[in-house]
Amino acid sequence: MGSLITHTGTFSIDDRLASQWQYLPVEVPPGTGALRVTLSYPRDAAAVLDLGCLDPAGFRGWSGGARDSFVVAELGATPGYLAGPVTPGLWQVVIGLHLVPASGLPFTVTAEPLSAGSASLGGQLSSWLAAPDAPPVPSSRPARRSLPAEGGLTWLAGDLHAHTFHSDGVMSVAELAAHAVERGLDFVAVTDHNTVSHHGLLGPASARYGVTLLPGQEVTTELGHAGVLGDTGWIDFREPASSWLTLAESRGGLMSVNHPFAGPHSWVHPMPRRPPLLEVWHWSWLDPSWTTPLSWWQAWDPAAIPVGGSDWHRPGSDAPLGTPTTWVSCTDESVSGVLEGLRAGRVAISASRDGAVLLRDSGSLVAVGADGLVLAGPAGPYKRIYGDLVRLPGAPGYHRLLTLLGATVALTP
Repeated sequence: MGSLITHTGTFSIDDRLASQWQYLPVEVPPGTGALRVTLSYPRDAAAVLDLGCLDPAGFRGWSGGARDSFVVAELGATPGYLAGPVTPGLWQVVIGLHLVPASGLPFTVTAEPLSAGSASLGGQLSSWLAAPDAPPVPSSRPARRSLPAEGGLTWLAGDLHAHTFHSDGVMSVAELAAHAVERGLDFVAVTDHNTVSHHGLLGPASARYGVTLLPGQEVTTELGHAGVLGDTGWIDFREPASSWLTLAESRGGLMSVNHPFAGPHSWVHPMPRRPPLLEVWHWSWLDPSWTTPLSWWQAWDPAAIPVGGSDWHRPGSDAPLGTPTTWVSCTDESVSGVLEGLRAGRVAISASRDGAVLLRDSGSLVAVGADGLVLAGPAGPYKRIYGDLVRLPGAPGYHRLLTLLGATVALTP
């Protein structure tokens, strides 16, 4: 065991106003094999502290308010944190002051460097870092829908916003992959909050379960959330949002503003340039007859490519995975194939994987499974659909399929 390092104090509203991020130093001695950190504070509705870690080289992990402790070691790490050598030197425990009551918030942080030579270290790590067994590959999956597509392209069904227990979800990466297969999805973007610790697990899980898992992260701040898709490395959420876009672009990724109208999580970051994607359809669009998402899209950037996301966390919370479904017309099922289709704007969104779909194909609008619904364009509803596969003139502007009561069930740019 190493020497226990303890920080105690009380965070105040003035601390919160001075800086949302507080840094507590931890000197890690040579020969350390693991570092264990624990945060404690009184829990109530008016108090939330986030937790993260920087090593001497930079980012080492983030769990936000989902955890009150973590372990990092060469052989493993708490989900949300990066495994690797525990480099000697000055580390920083990062505390995010998310909610601090007016009376102040007492806290205690303990950090314990554990010797690499300790005979008990392996057993301790096994206990602290125990992970659930990977579920079996589902024995069957719903058949892929055959949608009209231009030569060499295939419409893939997916979800661009999902979480695992690497942030505040409940599933492992493997469990999410198996669940996506059961839901009939072809791809899922794994967008855990402010971390990339899940990225190294995506390729093996994709191969095992036969579903494309896109590397992603949800850059999460009190001024709004952004989805960054692609193997871009960690995006520093403490920097201005414009830097997230620049870094994502420079590393071949794509950025989206997530759920831009979402109460206290609505997007209010100033940005001189607009990201290429916009999460127009999120589970919080509780009444699809409202036009708030569409009006925000048109006011923010009509040229933004609309996408959808369930914001999946756990069963019984938010919306089921793939609700809504984002369709992407792709050359292949690889991560690069899906990102290229998104970048090119070959997208459509439907309320569910098996519901009505409206897409563009060879210059036409094509309504699939939409018998009895109403086609609406930028100027409003204008045509009733009769038949299960109907081709219509490819009028410009975004179009929707509506129920007779005006609820949106499908959308295409």
